[in-house]
Amino acid sequence: MPQEIWKRLEGTGFKVLIAEDNSNLKEKIRNLSPRLWVSRINGDSETALSQLKEIKGLFPFLAVILLSKKADTDDAIASIRLGAYDYIGGDISNERLWSALEGALKYPVVQGLPQSRRARENEGEKQMVAVNSSMIRIMDMARRIANGRSTVLINGETGVGKEVMARFIHNNSDRKDAPFIAVNCAALPESLLESELFGHEKGAFTGAISRKKGKFELANGGTLLLDEISEMDVSIQAKLLRVLQEREIDRVGGQGAIPVDTRVIATTNRDLDAETKKGSFRLDLYYRLNVVPITLPPLRERPDDIFPLAEFFLKKHCNFNNTPVKTISPDAEAFLKTRAWPGNVREFENLVERATLLIENDVITAGDLEAISNSQLPGRAESFEDYNLIPLREMEKMMIMKALDNHKGNRTHAANVLGISVRTLRNKLHEYETGYSGEEDGPEA
Repeated sequence: MPQEIWKRLEGTGFKVLIAEDNSNLKEKIRNLSPRLWVSRINGDSETALSQLKEIKGLFPFLAVILLSKKADTDDAIASIRLGAYDYIGGDISNERLWSALEGALKYPVVQGLPQSRRARENEGEKQMVAVNSSMIRIMDMARRIANGRSTVLINGETGVGKEVMARFIHNNSDRKDAPFIAVNCAALPESLLESELFGHEKGAFTGAISRKKGKFELANGGTLLLDEISEMDVSIQAKLLRVLQEREIDRVGGQGAIPVDTRVIATTNRDLDAETKKGSFRLDLYYRLNVVPITLPPLRERPDDIFPLAEFFLKKHCNFNNTPVKTISPDAEAFLKTRAWPGNVREFENLVERATLLIENDVITAGDLEAISNSQLPGRAESFEDYNLIPLREMEKMMIMKALDNHKGNRTHAANVLGISVRTLRNKLHEYETGYSGEEDGPEA
């Protein structure tokens, strides 16, 4: 391998380590967490490919380039199928090698867990996948603040990956071995949310048959994610503010304060500054939460992340569904980049997962994706004329139930699609169950 290439690479800011052989390779990769591994096939392609398969199984997001003195089409195909970024055989020119190195070092960087831990995690573990420069800057900032105790407020559209960013901060902090606990503030009514967060004593209210620790206590020493904090009732906001200020909680029905060391990260898809002006969110709590603000850009503003995310989700869902690993064609990548993705990464992942199940070919084309993008189940393509006129109340119920069905019962996502608040959705469901037509939680502002 030409030394001038490695010097040229070092000149761009990369550190190059050259090993005499591939002994103890797994341990070296675990310890060094390299961006790229370049290996030469020295006549024994079977051993080299077997090693490649093992390494990619342990470190699926490590870019790999294989070099061979003899060009072999079968070896080239096998290495690419096993996950190598590139295979270069025969006479290797400096230009060809440099081009491969440049491309490989732009390979999707999976951020989150240290490389030594990734191999022990499930493939389905949520991870940050990004090459977009704005996302890389955000992740660099997240790493810098990870070890602090200050609260973090993550803002962004629905489905953009706010919880994934929260886990990224936790996993890069000195709290990574302590609990990470998430609470969806929109999913619970006021009476239950208070007990869920702060806990309660035995006999504190009807049904409190034993003492219960709240999420703040359970996450002590770790991180508590308050998801969709804009949906939290104002009365709970006041109690949360005290916890953040005093670093102690009071169980419902308790007699004394309990100190907690819990790092709080909150997420929202609303403009909390505007919510404070409307009176639906406390200004003092907003200031307390907004110590470290992070705004995640929507997927449509970072099209260079489309291909890395597609590769990541394809591998994840092919493994999960026990289907052969698929790849996407250049025209499929172009198709994905033209879409607006109003549901952001969540919508994108749903489409990729659907593709792993419905598309039988190893290579997914733009035509394949277009066919399944708006696909309906057989017999579900009724036109408007197919419906008899029904009362608006029944139509409303049908739309709400359909939204819940489409989002697997997730009330937050269903409410976003319907354009109503989670509280309104909860009241409607209560109304359908009881036949009562009043507002359970009071009128909406």
